[in-house]
Amino acid sequence: MNALELTLIRIGFLAVLWLFVIAAVGVVRTDLFGQVSHRRRRVTTAPASPPQLKPADRPPRTSRAAPQHLLVTAGALAGTTLGLTDQQITIGRADDATLVLADDYASTRHARLFPQDGQWLVEDLGSTNGTYLDRQKVTAPTPVPIGVPIRIGKTVLELRR
Repeated sequence: MNALELTLIRIGFLAVLWLFVIAAVGVVRTDLFGQVSHRRRRVTTAPASPPQLKPADRPPRTSRAAPQHLLVTAGALAGTTLGLTDQQITIGRADDATLVLADDYASTRHARLFPQDGQWLVEDLGSTNGTYLDRQKVTAPTPVPIGVPIRIGKTVLELRR
């Protein structure tokens, strides 16, 4: 084997080694920061005047018994409060989550809270470490009573009035 062949083999080996390192860094970056979306978001403008709703089409009034806030009771964001609307709340480490957690035990898209039939439900989105509702692992969308802790990693949340 002459010197030229040996040099070409060394260069090829280094190229394969660097491709492996770059792929490994890409996987770690995706795991830490989530998938980067390059889609453009479509901006829509609100109509000039709100549509007139018939009495049957009006949203139901929120009763005093319905939860009004989501409170973080433990974890890095303890004391943070989110107002509850009729929109779902996504929870995780992803930048586009409604509640972004800086928690090593939370997945990028860990769980979601959403309203359905006048109550709020929690659903685990296939997280690695699971979502717990009062010490019970959530395996399907589960109703969340007011004041019952929801644990995601080291973060604990509660629905409050």
